Amino acid sequence: MESSATVAERGPRAPAWLEELVRTKRPPVPWRDVVRFAVSVPAPLALAVVVGGGVQPGPALSAGVFGTMGALVATLAPQAGPLRDRLRRIVAAVGFATVGLLAGQYATGGGWQPVVVIALLSVVAAMVSGINAALSLGGLQLLVYTALSSGLVTALSTAQEIGFFLAGAAWATLTSLVQARTEVLDPDRTAVAAVFTRIGELLTASGTARSDDARRDLTTALNAAYDRVIRSRGHSSGRTRELSELAGVLNAAAPLVEGAVAAARAAVPADPQDVTAVHALAAALNGARELPAERPPALEDGLPTRRAVRHGVRLVWNVVGDPEERAGAAAPRQEVDLRTRLRELVDRTLASPDSRDFALRLALCMTIAEVARQYLPIQRPYWVLLTVAIVLKPDYGSVFGRAVQRGAGTLLGVLLGSALLIVLPRNGWVLVAMAAAAAVLPWARAANFGLFSVFQTPVIILLLDLALPSDPGLVGARLVDTLIGCAIVLVFGYLLWPQTWRAPLDEALRDAALALDAFVDAAFTGGPVERRRARRRNYRALTELQTQLQRRLAEPPPVSTRAAAFWPVIVQLERTSDAVTEAVIATRQGEPAPDLAQVAVLRRAIRELEADIEAHRPPDDAEIHAEGVLAPVAREVDAARRLVRDAAPGRPRPAGG
Repeated sequence: MESSATVAERGPRAPAWLEELVRTKRPPVPWRDVVRFAVSVPAPLALAVVVGGGVQPGPALSAGVFGTMGALVATLAPQAGPLRDRLRRIVAAVGFATVGLLAGQYATGGGWQPVVVIALLSVVAAMVSGINAALSLGGLQLLVYTALSSGLVTALSTAQEIGFFLAGAAWATLTSLVQARTEVLDPDRTAVAAVFTRIGELLTASGTARSDDARRDLTTALNAAYDRVIRSRGHSSGRTRELSELAGVLNAAAPLVEGAVAAARAAVPADPQDVTAVHALAAALNGARELPAERPPALEDGLPTRRAVRHGVRLVWNVVGDPEERAGAAAPRQEVDLRTRLRELVDRTLASPDSRDFALRLALCMTIAEVARQYLPIQRPYWVLLTVAIVLKPDYGSVFGRAVQRGAGTLLGVLLGSALLIVLPRNGWVLVAMAAAAAVLPWARAANFGLFSVFQTPVIILLLDLALPSDPGLVGARLVDTLIGCAIVLVFGYLLWPQTWRAPLDEALRDAALALDAFVDAAFTGGPVERRRARRRNYRALTELQTQLQRRLAEPPPVSTRAAAFWPVIVQLERTSDAVTEAVIATRQGEPAPDLAQVAVLRRAIRELEADIEAHRPPDDAEIHAEGVLAPVAREVDAARRLVRDAAPGRPRPAGG
C-alpha cells in the first residue's frame, strides 16, 4: 500500500469523470499515415498556387481551395483495416460531402427555407448514421459541408466547385491506394494473427492480476477479427477463398479460446509449450515464419483445463498448416434476402428509439444554430453551424464529453490557426503550415478527440482564410462562434433531455443478460456451431456494455456516479460467462452433463436478472441450487443478482461504501 505521505504529496485527485474526460492515449506514430496526410491535403492548393503564380485571389486559388477540401475529406475518411473498408468510408464521406456542397446553396440568406433545409438534412444525417460507421462519417460530412457551402462565396460556378472538389478527393484516394498496396502486412491476416497473440498473452497471464484485462483484450481481438474477415466475406468478390480460409482459422480457434478462458478462470498456469505454440501460430498467420512441421503432442493426463488448451492448439495447428482444412473449417456464408435486409435497416433507423432520439437532438441543435446564424451579428456565421455539426457528430457517443473536448480543442485550434495567419505571410509558408498541421492528424486522432480538434481546426482556418481573407480581429469572433456552438449543444443537446439524467446503462445491461441466457442455452443444449456463435454474441454484448460504461464515466455526476455503480455488475457478468465456458470444458473432459431441469432453473434466474435491471427492482435473496458443473455458474449468477440489488437506483448504500 502507498503511504499516507505519498498520497499527501500527490495532493487531492481530480474527479473520476474529469480524469476520464482528459485521458489521452499514447499511440505509436503512424509514419506512413503522417507522410500521406502531409502530402495529400495541401497538394491541390500547392498546384493552384503554382498555376496562379502565387497566393492571389482568383479562379485558380478558389479551385485549389475546393480541391484541398476534397483531399481533406478523402484523406481523413480511411482508417486501419481492409482496403475495401477504407474505400467504403471514402465513398461515403465524399458522396455525402458533395451533397452537402450542393444543399448548402439552399441554406444561405434569411427566412424559413434555410431553417427547413438544415433541419431536414440533420434528420437524414442522424438516421443514416445508425446504419454503419461509414455512413456515420458520411452523415457528419453532409452537415459540415452544408455549413461551409452556406458561407463560401467564390468566383467559380457550382459545377466547377464540385468538379475540383471531386478531383481533390480522387487525388487523396489515389494516395490511399498507393499506401495500401505498398503495405507489407495484410490487415485481414493481421487481425486473425492478433487473436492468437492475445490467446498467448491470456495463457501467460493465467493466475495473475493481469488475467481479466488479458481476457478482455482477447474478446476485443476476436470481435475485430470476425468483423474484418467473416462479415467482410459477404462484400468481397476478389478474395473470397482467402477470406474463407481465414474464417476457417477463426472457427477452428473456438475450442482453444474456450480452453484459455477456462484455464485463466481456474488460475491454472499455462504450459510453456502451449504458449510457444500459440505464438508460432500467430507468426505463421502473419507470414513472419513458417509453421513448424511437428505440432505439440497430445496430453493424456493432467488438469482438464490444460488438456483442453492442448487439444485446442492441436486442432488449430492442423487447420493453419493445411489450406484445405482452413477452407473446410469455414462456416458457409448465409445469404440474406432483401426483405430481411430492409427489416434490419428499419430496425437500426426508424424503429430505433436511440436513432429517433438522436435525430431530434441533432435537428433541434442545428436549427437553433441556423437561427443564430441569421440573427446574431457574427462575421463568419457558418462557423456556429460547423461547430454544432462537429461537436454533436452522428455517432451516438458522449455528448458532454465531445462538447467539452471538441470545444476546448477547437478553441486552442482557433488560437493556433489565427496566430499562424498573423505570423505567416500569404505565400508558400501557408502551405508548409497546413502540411505540418495535417501531418499530426493521424496520430492525434488515435490519442484524443480534443487533441485531434486542436490540429484539424488550423487546417480549416488556413484553408478558409485563403478563400475568404480576414483581418486579425476575426480571431475573437471565431472564439465567440465556437463558444456559441458548444453552448447550443450542451444546453439543447444535453442538459434539457430527460434521457441525460436517467440510469444510463439499462439497455446495454439487458442486452448482456439476454446474451448470457442464450449462451447458457447453447452451451448445454446446442451443438458446437450454435455454442460458438452464442459465446461470441455474449462476449460482444459485454464489450458493448464496457464501451457504454466508458462513455458514461466521462459525464459529470450524477450520470458518472450511477454508471460507476454498475461496474461490479459488469465484472460479475464477465465472471459468469467465463464460468459457463469452464463448465463446457469440464463436460467435454468427461464430467457428467448437467441436468436440463437445472439448466432451465439457471436460465430462469438469468432472465429474472434481466427483468430486475429493466424494472429497477431488487431481486430476492433466494439462492440457486445446482450440482456438478453448474454449481460454479449458479454461484456467479447469485453474485450478479446481489450486485444488481446493490446497484439499483434509490437503493441505500452501506455506510462508508
